[in-house]
Amino acid sequence: MSRKLRAGIVGGTGMVGQRFIALLENHPWFQVTAIAASANSAGKSYEESVQGRWKLSTPMPEAVKGIMVQDASKVEEVAADVDLIFCAVDMKKEEIKALEEAYARTGTPVISNNSAHRWTPDVPMVIPEINPEHLEVIAQQRKRLGTETGFIAVKPNCSIQSYMPTLNALHEFKPSKVVVTTYQAISGAGKTFADWPDMVDNVIPFIGGEEEKSEQEPLRIWGKVTSEGIVPSEQPVITTQCIRVPVADGHMAAVFASFEQKPSREEILERWNSFQGRPQELGLPSAPKQFITYFEEENRPQTRLDRDIENGMGISAGRLREDSLYDYKFVSLSHNTVRGAAGGAVLIAELLKAEGYIQPK
Repeated sequence: MSRKLRAGIVGGTGMVGQRFIALLENHPWFQVTAIAASANSAGKSYEESVQGRWKLSTPMPEAVKGIMVQDASKVEEVAADVDLIFCAVDMKKEEIKALEEAYARTGTPVISNNSAHRWTPDVPMVIPEINPEHLEVIAQQRKRLGTETGFIAVKPNCSIQSYMPTLNALHEFKPSKVVVTTYQAISGAGKTFADWPDMVDNVIPFIGGEEEKSEQEPLRIWGKVTSEGIVPSEQPVITTQCIRVPVADGHMAAVFASFEQKPSREEILERWNSFQGRPQELGLPSAPKQFITYFEEENRPQTRLDRDIENGMGISAGRLREDSLYDYKFVSLSHNTVRGAAGGAVLIAELLKAEGYIQPK
């Protein structure tokens, strides 16, 4: 690559936007050259705009401190100086849809961390190791939007990435019924303990909209590309409960699953340990070398110990055993703001670049 692709972060002052900026520091393919946010932040340096609101434990990268924040609503101005955009804005769903389509119509690829377009039939919602073939639907989307180079691709909900990879690795055995309870970190709400003192020493058994997403989005990811866009799968039947727990980062899932063709324990472990997807085949910069790591210890994975496995891009699993009501039960874990949010979107962008969907302007 003669030069790095110029990346813009739309919604760069929020927690996920900050995570994008941290992950893209020294990235071999992408360089942050533009940051956009609300009109209130526009006109300030990035350092000034997040003064007192930097939420990550790692320091703000020096290279972005002096970047002047632009008004995200001035689409043409922001898009003029970037080759792609990562979007993580906090707006109403219809407003996000319109904003992302406006950026795409400028000929700019948009990799979205938002939920607004997850059910738009011609917008791929991708976990790169699981459904890279869904990128084919971009051709349909470009026709609809009237652009040759722009498009929108979205990252799925953070909660499903704690358990969907482990189920996907067993897809040949046809999972039929799945029960999941997720134990989700406060950063999933864009919060730290300083922001949310009510979460200290507390568990809240409700996260608005999360259970619906956790039950339905896997079916779209397991769906098929057709002339009508992506048609969701009908199997497996998934039911979930999503619970907020007092940890900073990391979503854990307790999973119960039955299969049409019940695998042996040895078959499950072999599939988990050997599972690779397109990112591993291509050697993408953010791809974990070992996508799923299984722990034999009875008390693993643990959120604090294991959420950062493979730089936060790996999935860890443990406690696999047969169940009295379902075929098997197990626990799995992912880092919600890395694999589940910004890191997952960066990996999608890497896949899109490697497959020729993103080019320098």
